[in-house]
Amino acid sequence: MSFFGRLARLFRANANAAISAAEDPVFILDQAVEDMQADLVRVRQAVATAIASQKRVEQQWKSADDKARTWFERAELALRRGEEDLAREALSRRKAEAESAATLKASLSVQEGQVSSLKKSLAALEGKIAEASTKKEMLKARQQAAEAQQNLQGVLSGVNTDGAMAAFQRMEEKVLQQEARGQALAELAGSDLESQFARLDEGSVDDELAALKASISGTAGALPPGSSQPALPASADDPVDVLFSETAQHQANPSSAG
Repeated sequence: MSFFGRLARLFRANANAAISAAEDPVFILDQAVEDMQADLVRVRQAVATAIASQKRVEQQWKSADDKARTWFERAELALRRGEEDLAREALSRRKAEAESAATLKASLSVQEGQVSSLKKSLAALEGKIAEASTKKEMLKARQQAAEAQQNLQGVLSGVNTDGAMAAFQRMEEKVLQQEARGQALAELAGSDLESQFARLDEGSVDDELAALKASISGTAGALPPGSSQPALPASADDPVDVLFSETAQHQANPSSAG
């Protein structure tokens, strides 16, 4: 293929692609229905013209047939009057009109067939136009729905749901961390409070020990002479009990310790 042939084909391909891209379905459908309406007007005009021509031929046929019948009646009248030459002339005129009527009758039959065919074509075209109009509205509705779907998809494609969900997850993690920190601080505060109460309990034990010492000292000095402190039972298994028992015996007999 020559260079110019290839260039021409490329130009036609680009032109067709540009036309296809520029085609608006709604506009094309409206234009197609308008073209069909224009065709319908032309077909109606053709049918009207054919019907008018048919009526003219029909009138001409009827006129020729009437004239042929009239010339025949005149020929009969001329023969009754003894005018044979005049009768012959009338029959000659009657023959010409009869031939014209026969020709017109044949033409009328042809035109009747044409008019019938045109009427059928007109009815078919009207049906197609009605169907096209209905289909046009349906296709326009589908086109609008398709455009709305495309617009929705475009909007959805521009929405960054992943980023939003990631932000939600980060904030949820942050809230969980804050809650955990708050619980930890609450536990630490409770632990510190327990230690404070523990120190308070230790202080009260020391106070009780001091009071107990004072009570024991006062009781030991108040014993009468010659009385002895009752011995406490000592348990061989508990060294604390043994210690308390020895202490009590020493206080009861101080001379034995020397």
